[in-house]
Parts: sequence; C-alpha cells; structure tokens
Amino acid sequence: MEQMTVTAKIQISVTTDSRRLLDETMAAYSDACNYVSAYVFRTHDLKQFSLNKILYSILREKFGLKSQMAQSVFKTVIARYKSILENQKEWIKPFFKKPQYDLVWNRDYSLTQNCFSVNTLNGRVKLSYFSGGMSKYFDHTIYKFGTAKLVNKCGKYFLHIPVTYDMEESNISDLCNVVGIDRGINFVVATYDSRHKSGFISGKAIKQKRANYSKLRKELQMRQTSSARRRLKAIGQRENRWMQDVNHQVSKALVESNPKHTLFVLEDLSGIRHATERVRTKDRHVSVSWSFYDLEQKLIYKAKQNQSIVIKVDPHYTSQCCPVCGHIEKANRDKRIHLFTCKNCGYKSNDDRIGAMNLYRMGINYLENSQVPDTVTTE
Repeated sequence: MEQMTVTAKIQISVTTDSRRLLDETMAAYSDACNYVSAYVFRTHDLKQFSLNKILYSILREKFGLKSQMAQSVFKTVIARYKSILENQKEWIKPFFKKPQYDLVWNRDYSLTQNCFSVNTLNGRVKLSYFSGGMSKYFDHTIYKFGTAKLVNKCGKYFLHIPVTYDMEESNISDLCNVVGIDRGINFVVATYDSRHKSGFISGKAIKQKRANYSKLRKELQMRQTSSARRRLKAIGQRENRWMQDVNHQVSKALVESNPKHTLFVLEDLSGIRHATERVRTKDRHVSVSWSFYDLEQKLIYKAKQNQSIVIKVDPHYTSQCCPVCGHIEKANRDKRIHLFTCKNCGYKSNDDRIGAMNLYRMGINYLENSQVPDTVTTE
C-alpha cells in the first residue's frame, strides 16, 4: 500500500460579521509570518524550538494570535524557507503579501458535512460551505484531513484541504499496457500505445488563445497606468487558471482512455528552459512558458489513482530515431512541415507521432529489463 494525497477545494459561505473576523485573522497571520520571516532571514535559524522560545510571546502580544496560530506561523515560515533553499540554493527572504491562514485539523478547524468551524482571533466561528464532491471524504476510516489553507480570492473564501488515503501500489508485473506520450506545442500530446493506435490532441486553439493573452499584455504594459497594472494581474491569473484546467482535462482524458495498470512514458524535460537559447527570440515566450511540468504532475497523480505508473526517460533523439530500423539522423526530421522521413529505410510519419512511438519502445524496453535503466527516472 502507498499513500496518496489530493487537495479538496471548497468555497466558504460568509456573512458580513464572519467576513470581518476572517479578514482580521488572515491579515494578522500574514503579518506574523512576515515578522518571523524577517527574523529568520537575519539569523538563518530554522529550528522551531528556538524560534518558539524567542518569538512566541511576541506573536501572542503583538499580533493577538492564539497559541496554535503562533505554532502554525513558525511551521509556515520554516516550510517556505526550506522550499526556497531547496530550489534556489540561497537565502531569499519570502514576503507573505496575500492574506492566508494555515489551519491544523481538529485544532484550528473542523469540518462536517454541514458545517465548517474555524478558530479566529475572537473565538471559533461556524460557517456553511458549498459541499459538492466532498461527501466521500468524510469516511475517516479511509480519508485523513491534513493542515488546510484558507485563502481569499477575489473576495471569495476557499479552503484547500490535503486529503490522504491508502491505495494499492502498482507492480511492474501488473502492467498490461504501454503508452508513449510526446508533449509539444502544435500537438499538446501525441500518443502511441500497445494496440499500435496513435492519438493527437491539437494545441492550435491553445496556442492562439495564449498569443491573444500575450498581445493584450504588451498593450497594457505600454500604457503604464494603475488600471493597466490591475488588468495585467487579473488576466495573468485568468490565463493560469485556464491553462491548469486544460491540463486537467488532457491528463484526465489520457488516464480514462487507457485501462488500469498502464505504463505512461514521458520525456524528461527538466532542462527544456536551457534549450530556448537555440530558439528564435520571438518564439521563446511560447516555448519557455508552455506548461509541460504542470501537465506532467497532473498525469502522475491521476495515473496513481488508476493504479498506473508514469516514468520519465532520456529525451535525446526521440524525434530523430526511426522506430522501424533504428537509424538516427538529424536530417530525418523536417521541423518546418512536421514530417519525419527516415534516410535509411524511407519510413514516413508525423514527427510528433515518431516521438510517441520511440517513447513507447523505451517503455517496452523498461518492462523487458524489469528494472529501471540509468536513463530512466521513476515517479
């Protein structure tokens, strides 16, 4: 058995009084986080015990936080710094600009099928919420709630709850289907599977819509007004939500169109940003901002829920290697017309389909070897 964690998102229904209490509490929590963040940046102290010893009473008196809120502030700041150190490899002071509130299950908040109870600076408040899709999670013999995050987005309050449960692990011996998935821009994904069937999801409409967003951003940036800056922020958030929804739909379609115990094979695109140096300047925005990683992460957790596995393999030559005779040559691929023509055996096909076919072949090799090759990273 392995543990799976998904994030359940619910919208909270608030009254005028409860809105004021939540706003005050979230603002105090964010201010306290910034205070602790400044101290940690000066001292590089990331031990909760010593932070608690020095700053606990200040958080209680200066910001009016309850005892558990103060402990949560330490955990929030420490987690943010550890994430920055892991990713950036240097001490960068984070700033908690947006009001937020991290809630410990059964201490700061509780949730039933009818009521959301939350601790505020002035005591507990019970609120209703929109419960669509939440009913299954209340079987606490299966699902466990974790530390949730209360956020305010566009005047609406949302609770993000991590829900953990056990599920059966997928074994290599159980895998019965292999799907090679080539990610790209002209086609969001091109696939090739064990039935020797190919599939394509066009990226044309997505590319066009993102180009419209890019054009609008340039026009707003030229205005340099307060209203233009507010508009820039709004459309940026809107584009991000839309792109995440697209990736949800694509990853869901990939999982649902294949049986359980499927092996999905992706290219390891972790160094794709460095490749933009070889891309024309006017095309770099499209290449560098395309959300390959987000699609990958959504596919990984959806595949796990379907008892399937996702692996990442070395991307070198996947679009230059002939899947029929194995001949590798850069001239095999004509990027301008998206056509692959093997210079050795003459096999022709769409270049994205060729990539998917080669990824499928690498997945078959992975199963035949019954172990992870040096070039393969499992998730």
